[in-house]
Amino acid sequence: MTGVPQVGDLAPDFTLFDTHGTPVTLSALRGSPVALVFVPFAFSGLCTGELCELRDNIAAFERAGVRLLAISCDAMFSLRAWAEQDGYQFDLLSDFWPHGEAARAYGVFDDERGLAVRGSFLLDAEGVVRWSVVNPRGQARDLRGYLQAIAELAAA
Repeated sequence: MTGVPQVGDLAPDFTLFDTHGTPVTLSALRGSPVALVFVPFAFSGLCTGELCELRDNIAAFERAGVRLLAISCDAMFSLRAWAEQDGYQFDLLSDFWPHGEAARAYGVFDDERGLAVRGSFLLDAEGVVRWSVVNPRGQARDLRGYLQAIAELAAA
């Protein structure tokens, strides 16, 4: 894994499909901040725990006007079932094909295992990276990091 965008870099653009097959293009979301949350696998315990924690704290993102996008290399249909099962009200995007293309652009694709590691990126309204964290597959991200980054972005 190489090429993780640094704070101050323009975030790599992508177009991925949501759980209903609707394309979502990152650059089209400019004008408001965006949080990108790469996860390894739908339905896995650690990924579900992380997204449920974000779901339960979505008000913090909404108050700051931050759009939350979770991204996995799973197929759209798997992500739809996962979102329905766990009540995710934010977008889950499929990076299934070309497999891991967005994860590669963010330097968080594990070529050996064919999955994204736990990379999160907070982008400002112009699409510039303002905060990021990249954890190995088995290490959950701390919610406090997101909340602090959102607060700092809102105060800027």
